[in-house]
Amino acid sequence: MKLILTADVDNLGAPGDLVEVKDGYGRNFLLPRGLAIQATRGAQKQVDGIRRAQDARKVRDLDHANELKQAIEGLSSVSLTVKTADSGKLFGSVTTADVASAIKAAGGPVVDKRSIELPKSHIKATGKHGIAVHLHPDVVAKFDLEVTAN
Repeated sequence: MKLILTADVDNLGAPGDLVEVKDGYGRNFLLPRGLAIQATRGAQKQVDGIRRAQDARKVRDLDHANELKQAIEGLSSVSLTVKTADSGKLFGSVTTADVASAIKAAGGPVVDKRSIELPKSHIKATGKHGIAVHLHPDVVAKFDLEVTAN
């Protein structure tokens, strides 16, 4: 069965790759989970859209990574407003996707959420938290995220 991957699949391929898999694996695992689509002529347009989205998020080289680092570290304040209890603890937690949207809202560049490193797995309290963004193996941007109560 020929499929086009729409997401990263371990030991199989990256989004946009045309792969040949056994019928059962494709029908019972990849297609129901939305990890792949049937390989048709119309699906090629979707593949092109997936690749364009990847190229927009990808850091091109070391110079580009340094430019992004300066843009992120040059932001005056990155803040995020969340719902909290009276004690200051969050009802949920702040995830890497929330941090990525806060960077964009503060006027920074679009950053892939997988490149963001939180001090712990999730932020569960208000205050200032140090965040690191791994833009390139040699370039890490660091900034403080201000988590405030709603």
